[in-house]
Amino acid sequence: QVQLVESGGGLVQAGGSLRLSCAASGRTFSRTGMGWFRQAPGKERDFVAAINWNGGSTYYADSVKGRFTIARDNAKNTMWVHMNSLKPEDAAVYYCAARRIDYSGTSFRREDYVYWGQGTQVTVSS
Repeated sequence: QVQLVESGGGLVQAGGSLRLSCAASGRTFSRTGMGWFRQAPGKERDFVAAINWNGGSTYYADSVKGRFTIARDNAKNTMWVHMNSLKPEDAAVYYCAARRIDYSGTSFRREDYVYWGQGTQVTVSS
């Protein structure tokens, strides 16, 4: 059973920081591209950041570029996103996602991801 579990969400003041984690189990994701998406109430699930299989290539949405950093540790089957300078518009449910086993690169397209976590809530107070 493949499972992605996010953690680290919570309430933070504008300008603050959070680190979200994604723990993968059920199979190894060490050869798979992974990413983070977010969904605010009443809105589509939007791309946030992506990372290739070995962490050597990353890609960010313009809205988070320079503030968020995606990283992974394949030995621990874990991925993170470090979020700095948070803004109220960053508030959303954040989802961890993984591509199929033979797709090792980055992608900003939601349809390229086949495994999803349950999400973790991030709230940013102004």
